[in-house]
Amino acid sequence: MNPFRITAAPVLALALILAGCAGGEKTDESHKDNNAPGDTTGVKAKPKTLQADYGVHVEDKIVFMGALNDETGPAASIGKPYANGKRLLAAWINSGKSELLPKGWKLELVERDHAYNPQKSVQAYKEIKDKVLFFGTSFGTPNTLPLMKKLKDDDVVLFPASLSSEMAANEYTPPSGPSYKVEAMRAMDWAVAENPGKTIKAGIIYQQDDYGKDGLAGWKEAAAAAGVTIASEQTIAPGQKDFTAVISGLKKAGVSHVLLTTLPSATGPILGTAAQLKYMPVWLGNTPSWIDAFFNPEVIPAAVFSNFYWVSGFPYWGEKVPGMDKFVAAWDDHGKELGSADFYTLFSFVQGMLAIEAFRIALDRNDATRSGYRQALSKVNHFDAGGMLEPLDYSEVPFRTGIRTRVLKPDMANKSWTVAADYSAPALMAPVPGKAAPAENQAAPAEGEAAPAENQAAPVENQAAPAEDEAAPAEDEVAPAEDEAAPTEGEAAPATK
Repeated sequence: MNPFRITAAPVLALALILAGCAGGEKTDESHKDNNAPGDTTGVKAKPKTLQADYGVHVEDKIVFMGALNDETGPAASIGKPYANGKRLLAAWINSGKSELLPKGWKLELVERDHAYNPQKSVQAYKEIKDKVLFFGTSFGTPNTLPLMKKLKDDDVVLFPASLSSEMAANEYTPPSGPSYKVEAMRAMDWAVAENPGKTIKAGIIYQQDDYGKDGLAGWKEAAAAAGVTIASEQTIAPGQKDFTAVISGLKKAGVSHVLLTTLPSATGPILGTAAQLKYMPVWLGNTPSWIDAFFNPEVIPAAVFSNFYWVSGFPYWGEKVPGMDKFVAAWDDHGKELGSADFYTLFSFVQGMLAIEAFRIALDRNDATRSGYRQALSKVNHFDAGGMLEPLDYSEVPFRTGIRTRVLKPDMANKSWTVAADYSAPALMAPVPGKAAPAENQAAPAEGEAAPAENQAAPVENQAAPAEDEAAPAEDEVAPAEDEAAPTEGEAAPATK
C-alpha cells in the first residue's frame, strides 16, 4: 500500500503546476537568516500588490497548506482524527462561512502520511515543501525534530502536533499550548496543595524520548521547590507490554503520587497492572496520557481510573467556552463525512485556526511570501481561538505559549469531566508583580482575565485530550485498539450541564 495520501487530487495536480508561480520560485533571501520572526531588517514598505513565492496562487485566491500526518502508523488512532481537523477547517473556510479569510480565498491541503516514521517524514517534507506556503501539521515530536534545520534553510513555518518545550524555542515550530514541563509542574503543585501537612512520596513513569524528558524535568524541578522526595523514577519504551517491574518498583518505594508522562497505549496497561497488584496511588497524567476510549468500561474497568487525574491546558469537545459553538457548527455542516467526533479533530482544527490567522495578517500586509508569513505570525500576540484557548503569544522567540493548565478528573459514569483544580500557573513560574515574565518561555495570561468557574463541568462526548506521539496499543495490551479510539458514530453525547 502506498503510505502517501494526497487530498483533493485534481486541485493538487493544479498545485504542481502553479507552485511558486505567483511571485517567483525562490524564497526571499533577505530574511532567510533572521534569528527571530518579525525581524524587519531590510524590509521595504508595504507592497502595493500582494507578493507571494511558494504555495499561494494570487489569481485564484488559493493558499496551500502542508500536512505531515500519521494515518497508517502506530499513532493512527490519534493521527487520523488529527488529520481530519485540518480537513474540517478547509471545508469550513471553502464554504465561505468561516470569515477567517477575506472573501473568495480558499484553503487547499497537500497531505502526506509518514506512518510515524522520521525518515518518511523527511522524505514527505521534501516532496511537498515547494508546493506549500507553510505546514499546518507535523505529527509527533520524533517526526518533527529531524526537520528543524531544513525549516530554517527553506524559511518555512511548521506547526507541530507536539507540546515539547523544544518546539517553543525554534522560530519555525510554534506550539499550540503549554509544554509538558509546565503540565508536570502544575501536577506537583496540585498534589502538594491537596495534602497539606502530609508527606508526599513522588514517583514518575516516563517515556524515553523528548516527551518523557520534558515531563521528568518539570516534575523534578517542582518537587525540589516544594521539598518533595522523588522516591522512584521508572522509564518505559514505546510498545512495552509488561509493566510488572515498573509497578513493583513504585510500590516498593512507597510512592503516593505518580506522574504518567506516557502514551495511552502504556497508560491503560500501567493502571491495569497496578490494580492487579493492589497498588492504588494517585495518578496524574500529562495531556498525551489519556484517550477517549478509556471512557468505555468494556475496554478498561472504570474502577481502574478512580484515582486518575489529567493535567492539560486545553478545552474538550462541547465545553461551554466561547468559540466552541462555531466549531460545532462547522462539524455539523462538514464533519459527518469525516467520521466520528473526536477531540483530536478539535485540537487540530484550533491549531489550524492559528495558522490561518497568520496568513490573514500576511494578506493584510500584502506579503504572502514565506518570510512575510513568518513575520505575520509574529504579529499574533493574543491568540485564543475565539475564546477556546488560554491566550498564546507569538510575538517573540522563544514563543510564549502559556503557563496555565488545570487538573481534571474523569467522570466515568457520565463520560465527562469535572474540574479538580482550575487553570493556574505553576508556583515556580507564576508572575510576580514588578518582576520579569515567568521562565520556560511562557506567557502569563492578561491581567484580569477570567478563568473557568471552580468545579464547572461540561460534556465531553467521549472526547480526550490530544496525545502527542501516541502509539497504538500493542496486541494483547489493556489499552484500546485503534478502532476503539473514537466514539461510535451516532453515539449520544452526555446532556449539557
